[in-house]
Amino acid sequence: MTTVRLTAWRKASRSGSTSDCVEIGYAPGLVGIRDTKNRDGGTLLVDHSAFTTFLGAVKTSRIG
Repeated sequence: MTTVRLTAWRKASRSGSTSDCVEIGYAPGLVGIRDTKNRDGGTLLVDHSAFTTFLGAVKTSRIG
C-alpha cells in the first residue's frame, strides 16, 4: 500500500463555524476529501482533474 501525505486541509468558507461539512486536502495530482466530524474515519482520494470537473458541475448546478 502506498502512503499519501495530504496537506493544506481546509473546509469551505461558506460552512462558517458549523461542523457539518467536508474538508479537502492536497497532494501532488490528488485531492483528499474527508468528514470534518470524523477526520480519522477515512479519506476519499480523487485525481485533481476529476475534482475540478466535479466542482465545475456543482457550480453550474448552483447557478442554473
